[in-house]
Amino acid sequence: MDIKNSVAFVSGANRGLGLELVKQLQARGAAKIYAGVRDVNSLNLPGVIPVQFDVTKPGDITAAAAQCADTTLLINNAGIAKLVGFLDEDSIEVTREIFEANVYGPLRAAKAFAPALGKNGGGAIVNILSIASWTNSGQMGPYAMSKAAAWSLTNGLRNDLIPQGTQLVGVHVGFMDTDLTKGFDVVKVSAGDVAGQILDGVQAGAKEVLADDITRKVKRGLSDQPGIYLAPLQR
Repeated sequence: MDIKNSVAFVSGANRGLGLELVKQLQARGAAKIYAGVRDVNSLNLPGVIPVQFDVTKPGDITAAAAQCADTTLLINNAGIAKLVGFLDEDSIEVTREIFEANVYGPLRAAKAFAPALGKNGGGAIVNILSIASWTNSGQMGPYAMSKAAAWSLTNGLRNDLIPQGTQLVGVHVGFMDTDLTKGFDVVKVSAGDVAGQILDGVQAGAKEVLADDITRKVKRGLSDQPGIYLAPLQR
């Protein structure tokens, strides 16, 4: 689909990758941009429309889809990450919390916005995934588990959307320079670079965007013997 003149809805739009996506959508000529945020006062960009949107609250999602019924591009960026191991005392509770945001959130958003996208010519949905969709170790535990589930959701949902002509792009990225990875002593890709790759992928009709070298390496290694996912991720 064409980014220029699109009507975009970006969740988690007040910082990091979400904010970069909003800025680059503006630069590429999007006709209208809705910024889904938990606090509508947290974003003040001229020409951008803040919309109350907590990805864990079904009521927010339903209301946003009704308010933004002219949307042609939905970017499911909002999510959470908590570092906890599977054997930690609170791992079950943390897993449930993460799944609400990272799996059920994008699913609810896709279901809520899909009818409008279909009526508006098909459009596109972008799901922000992770290198953790394919590998898991240490304190990544439940977070990586949620991204693996979100990858499966993305692949299944893509097939469900074919009849209405909606493109679905899954975005995998390793370590990105945002608040989420602050304090991590690893090579990071910039949020601006990733945002540009995402919008290029939407424009080109891509099904998948692999946004950095380590992600591309892990994807290639899935069929290795032994599979790359059987070893801890080397940063």
